[in-house]
Amino acid sequence: MTHVLDPDAPAAANPPRREPPAPYRDVTRSDAAFRAFLHGLPGVDQVGAESRVAVLGTRSIKTTAKAWAIDTAISMVDLTTLEGADTPGKVRSLAAKARRPDPGDPTTPPVAAVCVYGDLAGIAKEALAGTGISVAAVATAFPSGRASRAVKLADVRDAVANGADEIDMVIDRGAFLAGRYLDVYDEIVAVKDACGDAHLKVILETGELVTLDNVRRASWLAMLAGGDFIKTSTGKISPAATLPVCLVMLEAVRDFRAATGRQVGVKPAGGIRTTKDAIKHLVLVNEVAGPDWLSPDWFRFGASSLLNDLLLQRQKLRTGHYSGPDHVSVD
Repeated sequence: MTHVLDPDAPAAANPPRREPPAPYRDVTRSDAAFRAFLHGLPGVDQVGAESRVAVLGTRSIKTTAKAWAIDTAISMVDLTTLEGADTPGKVRSLAAKARRPDPGDPTTPPVAAVCVYGDLAGIAKEALAGTGISVAAVATAFPSGRASRAVKLADVRDAVANGADEIDMVIDRGAFLAGRYLDVYDEIVAVKDACGDAHLKVILETGELVTLDNVRRASWLAMLAGGDFIKTSTGKISPAATLPVCLVMLEAVRDFRAATGRQVGVKPAGGIRTTKDAIKHLVLVNEVAGPDWLSPDWFRFGASSLLNDLLLQRQKLRTGHYSGPDHVSVD
């Protein structure tokens, strides 16, 4: 059922600013204090980050470990369709694939979530009822984020009312790059409040943040504001998810948990298309953040085409030969 907003409903009062977790209670007391904190974070050695991911990317994964990695990656996929031409039929088809990714092999695990636009969240919710697979909806004027805060919050509430279990929001990159960090922080806090019980993934759109230092600052900002996940990209901007960016975000969630006791998830999205790409990310997760993040509760892949390659590689391990792309469904 589609939720219809009441245009005559009074605008919600601005909620009081949520305090960050200890020991960071004072960092948002003013723009100057927040800027000093974010710019005081350790700088990122870009050459060092690129070198480390290159070394980790050469790790050899043997057959048993590869089978585990493929099934784990499948279980972490947010199967996504975010096109203007999306229809209820396409969403139902995607939900069927999410439930049984390989109809010929019932041992294949289901995916973590189906990600759609908010107006189609109700269709996905109905199609996934009783499966345990989450419905994720993009919101806050995705992918640009160019709208008033009132419109963004209405977008979130509408998606939640339609059945979304998770909200993927986009930050105001213009405000962030202009140094208006408290504006970005307050908007994430307001969106988190509007989510109710739904989990919040905060999309940083790292391809527009220019530097890895900015990626680290945006990651900490989003976590301090209450984000449950930090996500690389909308998938609409290039570059999207890259291994150095994911490295920096994994370091951020690791350090944040060490400092506050609260664990935050990571979701790379955009450009992850092959099993090899997925396994490189899983190695990175294990080596940087640790095995606690090797779960769909804490790590996701935002993808539309990755699942098919994972299924083909899984079939190869099971049967000994590589099937063609016509052996998996076309999304």
